[in-house]
Amino acid sequence: MKIDYNGIYFEEKQPIFLAENRGYNYGDGLFETMRVIQGKIVFWENHYARLISGMKLLEMEIPDYFSKPYLQSRILNLIEQNKLTGQPVRVKINVHRDASGLYKPDLHKINYLIRTSVLTDSEYTKTDNAYRIEIFKAHRISTSVLSNLKNTNKLINVLGSIYAERIGVDNCLLLNDKGNPVEALNGNLFVVNDNIIKTPPLSDGCLDGITRKIIIDIVEKTTYQFEEASVSITDLRNADEIWVTNTIVGIQPVIQFDQRFYENKIAEQFIDLLNHEVQKDGT
Repeated sequence: MKIDYNGIYFEEKQPIFLAENRGYNYGDGLFETMRVIQGKIVFWENHYARLISGMKLLEMEIPDYFSKPYLQSRILNLIEQNKLTGQPVRVKINVHRDASGLYKPDLHKINYLIRTSVLTDSEYTKTDNAYRIEIFKAHRISTSVLSNLKNTNKLINVLGSIYAERIGVDNCLLLNDKGNPVEALNGNLFVVNDNIIKTPPLSDGCLDGITRKIIIDIVEKTTYQFEEASVSITDLRNADEIWVTNTIVGIQPVIQFDQRFYENKIAEQFIDLLNHEVQKDGT
């Protein structure tokens, strides 16, 4: 597989970073993960807007060439280079500040890296897998706006993943500094109870997820009531359904948490609705 580093193709295993790389040394970077289906970058407008917004917040210098059409063409060209045209593809863009210095960078210019890999399914699918979660309590997420970014500093997620494997569950929920569950290790959190579909607000420190946005829009078009409010552990225990959402999986219904078992009937409805939004996107 080839990668695209600043518009130049390299082999995936070829070393391209210097020791002073700020993404490596300080986590001074962002990333964006997307799906490409039948040559179309799903929800590309949202992904590009989030990436640029994050770069501005981190005070990175955005080059004139770093436009939406430019990045789109680089992504699709890389897919063609890797002979993945027509297949469902996972795309990851990394952006880091290109500068030396210590905590204070000498410059604010950026480097970017694009990678691709094959996905199994062209659309979001329903699963009957016994997906189990627990709470990761060892470390907590800040309620700072920086927590909303898809940044390259993910130590809590790494440690939470190690913990999940150790105790034999599929995922963990992360707590914020107020003790509220705000998201999973790899996606946003939704809780369904009766006719109410609830997700934590960005002010609680959760990721500003693209699929989260789309699902909120979908809920508001249905007869379900949407609530953006803090979620408690009691809410989880009393819920009818719990979902983990992200760009790659779509909606992952939780089957078990804390010895409690959950349904996934509404999740199945929303997987269909989410696939419908994917088909409509860009048309």
